[in-house]
Amino acid sequence: MTPPERRPVASLWIGDRLQYLNQICLVSHVQQGHPTTLYCTHEVSNVPEGVTVRPASEIMEIPLDIVEETSASFLSNVFRYKMIQKTDAIWIDCDAFCHRPFPDEGDHIYAGHGFRGALNCGVVKIPQKGELMDRLLDYYDNLPDYPAWWNKNQRKKMDRLHKKEPDLPHPVKIYKAERTSFGPQAFTYFTQQTGDYDRAMAPEVLYPVPFQLNDIFYDPHGRVEGWFTDKTLSVHLYTNGTKPWWRKNPPLENSYAWRMCRQVGIDPAQALE
Repeated sequence: MTPPERRPVASLWIGDRLQYLNQICLVSHVQQGHPTTLYCTHEVSNVPEGVTVRPASEIMEIPLDIVEETSASFLSNVFRYKMIQKTDAIWIDCDAFCHRPFPDEGDHIYAGHGFRGALNCGVVKIPQKGELMDRLLDYYDNLPDYPAWWNKNQRKKMDRLHKKEPDLPHPVKIYKAERTSFGPQAFTYFTQQTGDYDRAMAPEVLYPVPFQLNDIFYDPHGRVEGWFTDKTLSVHLYTNGTKPWWRKNPPLENSYAWRMCRQVGIDPAQALE
């Protein structure tokens, strides 16, 4: 039975090959009925069937020299809001597994994350127009000397970095001083400034398992679903925090990652790091 077509979702991939965790996450959205687009900077050899591939340049140019000095996910923090502004799709990280379909309506899809009360933007939908979008894009397009929420120690770290490597591009300096200044930190700060922070969903909706416990996805004796509730829509797998062993070897039998591979029909051995 074909699932009903739901709201479009989209993500970005920088590189020429997906890992199996990325494959299962993309397919999970397709299987839940969400038209799924993957914007790519390169020709990707193993995009799963059902995922639409589009050039990332349709949204913005991705300066690969900046990516090389930061990370593949760095510029996705800018890309996601420009993508939402142009297409009105829901942004999904390539390591967000669709547990249940997203609601058919609503412009505020984002949630708290982990143990610290900050918001995350791994799955996010905000209004295409409005103060929150304007502030986020202005921040990225006109980077300040220091992010407004930085404390004295963070600013001193930036100053030391500037003295040591004065020729580094400014965004790279900010990234190296505080990696999440372009992701969750920025999103949390600007939602607080615009009054949208209180619109956030509970962590159980989009990030039911805390980041600090991410190895549970690969534990054959773990009970990942014990963290889920009837409100859980998405399960973030946190590939940036995953130990290299899990990226280079198929998941152990009966682990959550192994079961989800079987559920969506992906052979992990064909897409290892």
